[in-house]
Amino acid sequence: MKKSLLIAGVALSAAAQAQIKFDPSIQVSDFAPPTVVMPTSPLKMQVLFVGGHDYVQVGQGDSVLAKQWHDFIGFTEDPNSNDLGWVTVNHEMIEANDKIGDGGGMTSFKIARVGDSIVIVPQTLTDGRSGRFFNVDFSATGETGMNCGGIVGPTGRIWTAEEWWQGSNSAIYAGGAGIRDTSDYTISGSGISFAEGQTVRKVDNVNYMTEIDPINAVAIRKQYNWGRQPFEGGAIAADNKTVYLGQDDTPGFFSKFVATTAGDFTSGNLYVYKQDATGSKWIQINNSSMSDALSVKAQAIAAEATMFNRIEWFAIDPATGIVYFTETGRDNPAGRWADEHAAGAVHANHHMARATAQNTHPDSSAYWDYYGRVIQYDPSTEVLTSFLEGGPYLPVADPQSYPTNHLSNPDGLTFMTINGTSYMVIQEDLNGRSYGRVPDGVNNSFCELYMYDMSDPNPALNKLMRITGVPAGAEITGARAIDGNTLLVDCQHPSSSNPFPFNNSLTFAISGFETGGIGLFEQPSFEGNGFQIYPNPATRELFFNETTDVAIYDVNGRRVNVFRNVERIDVTHLTPGVYFVKNAEGDVQRLVIQ
Repeated sequence: MKKSLLIAGVALSAAAQAQIKFDPSIQVSDFAPPTVVMPTSPLKMQVLFVGGHDYVQVGQGDSVLAKQWHDFIGFTEDPNSNDLGWVTVNHEMIEANDKIGDGGGMTSFKIARVGDSIVIVPQTLTDGRSGRFFNVDFSATGETGMNCGGIVGPTGRIWTAEEWWQGSNSAIYAGGAGIRDTSDYTISGSGISFAEGQTVRKVDNVNYMTEIDPINAVAIRKQYNWGRQPFEGGAIAADNKTVYLGQDDTPGFFSKFVATTAGDFTSGNLYVYKQDATGSKWIQINNSSMSDALSVKAQAIAAEATMFNRIEWFAIDPATGIVYFTETGRDNPAGRWADEHAAGAVHANHHMARATAQNTHPDSSAYWDYYGRVIQYDPSTEVLTSFLEGGPYLPVADPQSYPTNHLSNPDGLTFMTINGTSYMVIQEDLNGRSYGRVPDGVNNSFCELYMYDMSDPNPALNKLMRITGVPAGAEITGARAIDGNTLLVDCQHPSSSNPFPFNNSLTFAISGFETGGIGLFEQPSFEGNGFQIYPNPATRELFFNETTDVAIYDVNGRRVNVFRNVERIDVTHLTPGVYFVKNAEGDVQRLVIQ
């Protein structure tokens, strides 16, 4: 499943190889070691949509190459046919494009399952466009800024988030490379009473959550009543009224919109979260005029709301209704929120606790927040806590002792229910390579996707299960479960030097979670003494019954890789065949990768 995507094992072993004394070759005919077989992985990876390669339909008989920088993935089930439903993919980029439209972008397509494969379903839309992939037309809402995260509602409605915060028309014009029409914009068709007919600066018509029609690939409305904010993500509760929202900013504020009527998001109230409030933690702010919509941050500060360090994606555990969001972090945030703190906004409890442990204050330049975290919010109690801290902290990231799991700057977040068990799906977007986010000497910001079994009430980094990663230069993002068997994932902005198609942003499917049938998430169990290995075919990892130095040799006895002080290693880069695994004591196991 990950053979084409994961290269972490290669990068790690190269740094260690020169320092460990393993013979460059061994005589494989001199012994008959125990044999362990690693079956073919039950997980299957399939590329569905490649930016800059596949064409999107922009008019009748007219198409153009799709934009790149794939980010959020939405999914809307089709209950009226045997097809699975409609997939929507954000493009987190700014481009002047006469056919697709200036600014950001989004693509819609329909999928079906044929056997164990996902196929793209050809369609003809109501506007006459025919094909496989369709550009989402934002002209009716005045185009979008950079399309980053988004929301999938309980009934499959889709909102795309405009993260690209700008303060002037010249900034969105971007020298002609961004939104070229910067004339004032008159709002129409939103269904939001205070916004209809209002004329605003073009820059004040970006940075909203925008609802789209995924079936017909057109925009519906911008949610002016949710406010103009540097949105990254959000989530809608099962009541189909409560919308949780966050800002990718320092400070970022946690807000919610509560609709007057379930399913009708054109009317309702807006609130900001204040962790130290007496009574309800939610403070209502104004959202009944365009001036209100344009002053959400100022209102949040005036309400002395709680500040966060870059809020990213939201997800609600379907098993409990508890809300989670990623706070990706900023290395040294003091200069970004000290003024807002002085004006009345307050630091989140976990930042105060972290600063105290560092013998400093969040407003001090000495305060660091390198790795970020996943936050948990319980709507029944309004209590907010850190669910899982990133890390561990590594002042020196020695490749020879680098931890098996290191979570840095969590960004994408979703849930997947597999055979009745809820799993949190976390995706990294590294803020850099320093402070141990990758091993020292590694030049690739390698981003990974992890799962966590939510039936375990005691989260810990060593309990995360690594599922996949992305090629050199890329961010892993967008993960969306379309059912209990298939997860859609995006690979964003990979290195152009990667082999095709991994030199383009792309959307791929990982299938086989329900049907693996071989203990997909089982931890190894060892019995007896001596050097033992345990194959996990799903994630293509080898586990050892002891922490040891190991070398991998091919069928001809030539050394392939060396790893030091490890309990497990990634072998996705190894082609099927026979290998020999040797530990520091000279014990050897024969490994057959099918």
